[in-house]
Amino acid sequence: MSLVVHQVTRPLGTPTFDQFAYLEVPTPVPGTGEALVENLYLSVDPYMREAMNEDELGTPMEGRSIGRVVRSAASGLDVDHLVFHRQGWRSHAIVTPSDVRVLPELPGVPLTAYLGVLGGTGLSAYAGLTQVARLQPGETVFVSAAAGAVGGAVGQFARQLGAERVIGSTGTAAKAAHLLTNLGFDAAVDYTAGDLTAQLAAAALGGVDVYFDNVGGSHLEAAIDVLRDHGRIAWCGAVAQYNALTAPAAPRNLFTIVAKQLRLEGFLVRDYQHLQPELEKFVVPRLRDGRIVVDETVVDGLTNMVDAFLSMLSGGNTGKMLIRL
Repeated sequence: MSLVVHQVTRPLGTPTFDQFAYLEVPTPVPGTGEALVENLYLSVDPYMREAMNEDELGTPMEGRSIGRVVRSAASGLDVDHLVFHRQGWRSHAIVTPSDVRVLPELPGVPLTAYLGVLGGTGLSAYAGLTQVARLQPGETVFVSAAAGAVGGAVGQFARQLGAERVIGSTGTAAKAAHLLTNLGFDAAVDYTAGDLTAQLAAAALGGVDVYFDNVGGSHLEAAIDVLRDHGRIAWCGAVAQYNALTAPAAPRNLFTIVAKQLRLEGFLVRDYQHLQPELEKFVVPRLRDGRIVVDETVVDGLTNMVDAFLSMLSGGNTGKMLIRL
């Protein structure tokens, strides 16, 4: 038997446990051209909250996963191959060669990195900094939700790309200390501790060149105020809005974008898959020598998938939230 997690109702605001169901089902059998994968790690990501508004009910939730082939009738997918695929929220998955990427087991590179700094998380950070914001050596970078998976990768990557100063925002003093002590940020602001714009201006020491936005709302407003002329905003997400029942007020200073000649560009990581080899060339040697660290919160057991998802949405993780089966 295998275990799957279904979404059974739509959320109205913040998701709740009863909107999901755990089901035991017969372990699927691969047909011709297919393989059976036993999942090892599942990624838990903010975008899944948006998916709850759109995905089909009564089916397993989609998500990035790493698993090992245990039965195969597919050319090129051998038993014991490690693969990346997108059939998460289940213990076993049927895949075809076009559904997966066979993963090398690299010395000094944790397997979980393929769901973090070597996966969609890292690709979002890398593409946002290099292609959208076009970060230049010597610049100052500000990233929101900096203790989350993408935010932590942005901070570390920015340093390796030559940023002179890296600033992150987060919601607790403990997470702020984590950014400074473990991830190499130069400054951290706690957005719950008062005037965010004033905190950011004090931390920036003269202004910000690049803002990597994972939050939107008041963070975007503060960044617009503190960005230097011709600054750039790479907008990746808006986690502050995912559970909102009404649209938030727009930043009150949007016209400052004109006055400062700023550039704001939203982006989707799916448009940058071609950068995966470049990302790996950038990250792998830095993982091996410790210049980049794997930052993650690992929860054991698929039966804790929903709890981990809800915890992630409320900031209960540092770094990448993962389920270890």
